Amino acid sequence: MLTWDDLRSFLAIARHGSLSGAARALGVQQSTMGRRLAGLEARAGARLLQKTPAGYVLTSAGELVLGHVERIEVEALAVERAISGQDVRLEGVVRVTAVETFAVEILSPLLATFRQRYPRIAIELLVGTRSLSLARREADVALRLARLPQADIAVRKLADIATGLYASADYLARFGMPDFAAGAVGHGVILAHEALMQTPEMAWLQEIAARATVTMRTNSRYAMRAAAIDGIGVACLARYLGDPAAAEGRLVPLLPPCQPPTRELWLAVHRDIRLMPRVRALTEYLSGAIKGLRSALEPRRDVMTSL
Repeated sequence: MLTWDDLRSFLAIARHGSLSGAARALGVQQSTMGRRLAGLEARAGARLLQKTPAGYVLTSAGELVLGHVERIEVEALAVERAISGQDVRLEGVVRVTAVETFAVEILSPLLATFRQRYPRIAIELLVGTRSLSLARREADVALRLARLPQADIAVRKLADIATGLYASADYLARFGMPDFAAGAVGHGVILAHEALMQTPEMAWLQEIAARATVTMRTNSRYAMRAAAIDGIGVACLARYLGDPAAAEGRLVPLLPPCQPPTRELWLAVHRDIRLMPRVRALTEYLSGAIKGLRSALEPRRDVMTSL
């Protein structure tokens, strides 16, 4: 008989293309993943995944069953969420996902206070550029910079996050103030990696600095700030990330030709677990605490010119 552990291992390998990636996703050993795949294929009597130099790929048999297994996954996760939603204890683990800079600069101090109030609730904080799935229980609570469209996800807007332009004093001494009316010709800009260029602030920076040279690309906002501090170019950063460095004299805030874009901060949780006491305790606390930080997340534009 096929087991759910074997089937979800098949799904994980198909999605990640490797035993190691699938093992990390499911929190098991790579050797366990290999045994599960071998056992599944032995019981099914067919090869479902073929190992290639580029990783594991679906065979024709694997393609035939993939959709069925994905539907089983949807039902299995629904059962798991329904059971978890009945957990009435104010203890246990809550998995939270957020972008790294927000997690470090804003979220971590708030979670420290939350832990003092609820010492039996442990937080698992997951950061990175990949959006984790609430439906698949990769995370319980998500803080996202865009509203999730799924009907089974409960969302609430918490705040707007302002952005601004920054460069180091040394950079400005060497190149002068950028003339954005002329497309910032003769200047350098620090942009996101190509895969992350769809964000509003990156599109805006490219528009106002159309004639500037791209001096660096990175998938890390911390690396952007560090590059700006080191004089590599002009960066567009969240105000909560750039303003402290400006107040310390490590960056100079620049007055752009038009209002920089703001990002909406949304809290998201799957409807099946939103009333679970430990999850609700955290979401209600974060909602109130983050709303109390609105002046720091979206400070007035004139404050920037006085730093």
